Amino acid sequence: RCHNLVWSVDQWVQDWVKQLHGDELRNVVKDHIEETMQTYGSKCEHWDVDNENLHGQFFQSALHDPSYNLELFRIANAAGNSQLFLNDYNVVASGASTNDYLNQGRQFKNANVGLDGLGVQCHFGSEQRPDPNTIKRRLDQLAQCGVPIWATELDVMSSNENTRADFYEAALTALYSHPAVEGILFWGFWDQAHWRGDKAALVKGDNLQLTEAGRRVLDLFENQWMTDETHVLSQAGNQLTVRGFHGDYQLHVMYQGRELSNLKQTFTLVKGSTKAVHLNVHL
Repeated sequence: RCHNLVWSVDQWVQDWVKQLHGDELRNVVKDHIEETMQTYGSKCEHWDVDNENLHGQFFQSALHDPSYNLELFRIANAAGNSQLFLNDYNVVASGASTNDYLNQGRQFKNANVGLDGLGVQCHFGSEQRPDPNTIKRRLDQLAQCGVPIWATELDVMSSNENTRADFYEAALTALYSHPAVEGILFWGFWDQAHWRGDKAALVKGDNLQLTEAGRRVLDLFENQWMTDETHVLSQAGNQLTVRGFHGDYQLHVMYQGRELSNLKQTFTLVKGSTKAVHLNVHL
């Protein structure tokens, strides 16, 4: 993911940009978006186009054009093949802007400007325990827009490592299990570089030692939410069904303690689909 083409909150707009007006400002913004997207090309599968537009409308105000935020998407849509996202806060971790975000998403979708998804930042407050039911309710509301949702900036905060682990597990479980959520990104992991410091960290110190929160997250990703099954096939025509997590798979066939490497298969299980795998074993 690439973040971001334009940030409309006044305090993050460069001083030299604030000196521009009218067509000059429009041309500079257009050139910036086109050049940036062409420079990074296919390296960026996603772009946050107009960051935190619910909470800042600098370009719309400067140009006296309330619909200029739609124009930003039109420019980006014509400039490349990346998926284009809105990205905002107080829409999941807090519900102060959830309804406004749904309305904005619908506006962009109906305008057919190339909106591909909603980014929900998910910065939970200090010592705030994420409530899965509340998260689900807000995600359900945003899903009414009809585009995929990505959790783009997840973090929680607690001075107690075990409590922090519980917080991350609660938030991740609610996000990962929601059918509209197609991806989750952390907004930092190392205590020495995290914008919220050690109280949000998954690893700490120069040797990147796992915190309890880091161990919990890895257990979810590598064990709890990973399909790893073994089945014995004892006769011809055996058929079995496996319910698995979405993702990439490897299938290995073992016989008398050794792998039949010529029968190894790889496949991907994606949302809304089933996958039939056929094996012909000749010994």
